[in-house]
Amino acid sequence: MVRVCLGTACYVRGGKQVLDAIKKELGIDVGETTPDRMFTLEVARCFGACGLAPAINVDDEIHQRVKPARIREVLDKYAKPASVKKGARA
Repeated sequence: MVRVCLGTACYVRGGKQVLDAIKKELGIDVGETTPDRMFTLEVARCFGACGLAPAINVDDEIHQRVKPARIREVLDKYAKPASVKKGARA
């Protein structure tokens, strides 16, 4: 689950650009899930990290001062390789 904060502080500090970058990177819109079911995109209004805006929440982990150019780097931490299936051993 990827949630982008669009509260006042995050919006003013580039939250909309972060959201646009995530939409482009994942190829989905708000409320949608990627075809591999790895990511769902939502919008939130405040994570309480206003002083470190813009912020996103991925699987209940807050990322602060997020830059649109670094979205791939953040999402890569959560992406599972296609060759590794649930319960499989490496």
